[in-house]
Amino acid sequence: MGLVAATAQPVPVKAPVPIATVAGMPPVVDASNLYSETTAGKLSLTVQNHLPRIYVPNLRSHDVSVIDPATMNVVDRFKVGRAPQHIVPSWDMKTLWVANNAERRSTGSLTAIDPVTGKPGQTIDVDDPYNLYFTPDGKSAIVVAEAKARLDFRDPQTMALQYSIEAPGCAGINHGEFTIDGKLAFFTCEFKGTVAKINLETRKVEGYLKLSMPQTRFKVTKEPFDPSQSEICTSKKGMPQDIRISPEGKRLYIADMDADGVHVLDVASFTQVGFIPVGPGTHGLYPSRDGKSLYISFRGTHKIHGVPKGPGGVGVLNFESEKITAYWSIPGGGSPDMGNVSADGQSLWLSGRYDDVVYRINTNSGAVDKVKVGQEPHGLTVWPQPGRYSLGHTGNMR
Repeated sequence: MGLVAATAQPVPVKAPVPIATVAGMPPVVDASNLYSETTAGKLSLTVQNHLPRIYVPNLRSHDVSVIDPATMNVVDRFKVGRAPQHIVPSWDMKTLWVANNAERRSTGSLTAIDPVTGKPGQTIDVDDPYNLYFTPDGKSAIVVAEAKARLDFRDPQTMALQYSIEAPGCAGINHGEFTIDGKLAFFTCEFKGTVAKINLETRKVEGYLKLSMPQTRFKVTKEPFDPSQSEICTSKKGMPQDIRISPEGKRLYIADMDADGVHVLDVASFTQVGFIPVGPGTHGLYPSRDGKSLYISFRGTHKIHGVPKGPGGVGVLNFESEKITAYWSIPGGGSPDMGNVSADGQSLWLSGRYDDVVYRINTNSGAVDKVKVGQEPHGLTVWPQPGRYSLGHTGNMR
C-alpha cells in the first residue's frame, strides 16, 4: 500500500491587533493606515451642506480671502483679528476657526466661520493663538501659545480655559501631531531646533529631542530650484515646522526650514532615524488622499521673511520607500507655504507666502494655477475634506 499524501493545512492568518485608543476617541479602522478614512469620497454627513471653498488667512492685511475652487475667483473677503495665521477645522467639523495670534500683542483671538454660509461669526479673545489643534477624543481644543511656550487646553465650543501645559524647553512651539492611539502629542520647537513629546493622559512634557542637522543643504539662488546645487550647512540647529505621522503610525516626519528636508523619527523610541533632503525652506506636509504619498512644500528660502518669486516648490515623498518621486516647481518662481489637498485628491492648494497668491497644483501633472489674495497668506484650509474628525491645523483629518 502506497503512502498517503498529507493534507495541506491552511496557515492561520492572524487578525490585526486592534489599537487601544484613549477613551472617547473614534476607533482606528485600519491599523496599517490611519489615513484610511480620509480617502477621496469619504465625506462625512456633517459636511454635506458645507460650501466648497478655500479659506485663506492673510497675515499682513488681517483678513480672510474666500476662493470658490470651481471658478478660481475670490468670492468674499472679510476682516478678522490681527495677524491671522491658520484656519482650522474644529474636531466636530462644524466650525472653521481663524487663529489670530496678534504677533507680540495681547489681543489674540479666534474667529468662527460657518462653513454652511462661508461667513464669519463670533470672535473669542484668547491668549496668543498661533495655531489650534484638538485632542483626539474631542474634549479639548489646544491653543498653541507660541510666544508663551505653552499649550492651553480649552473647551472646544466656548474656548473657556480648562488647563495649560507649560513647555519651557520649546521656544517657538507651533506645529503638532498625535500618535495613532491618541495618547501622545509631539510639537515642534521652531526656535530651539527640537521636538517636544507630551503625554496627554498625564498632562506632562515627557522630554525633548534635539534634531540632527545634515552636513549639506540646498543652495538658494535667484534661479529655479536645482537639487544638484548644495552648500555646507552652517546652521547648528534646525528650524522645524510642520510634523506628520506615517500611515501605520510608526514614524514622524518633520519639515525643517534650515535643514531643507524632513527629519525622520521613530515614534516608539523617540529617536531620530533618518533625514530626507527635499528643498530650500522645507515647510508644509500633506498626505495624499490614497495615503501613499506626502506632499512637501518648500518656500525657497532659509529666512522667515523671504522675497517674492523665489525658488520654491513641492517635493512628493513616497511613504513606503521614503524617496522623493517628483518635484513640482512654480512657474516664474514662488513661495509655497501651507494648505491642504482637495476632497477628490486632484489638487494641492498652498499659500504663496511672499507672493500674495494661492497656488492650485494638479497632483497628477504638477501644473500650477494662481489666485491673487491678500497680504502674506499663510495657513489656508480647503473645505470640506474627507474624514470623521479633525485634529486641527489646516485639516489634520482622521
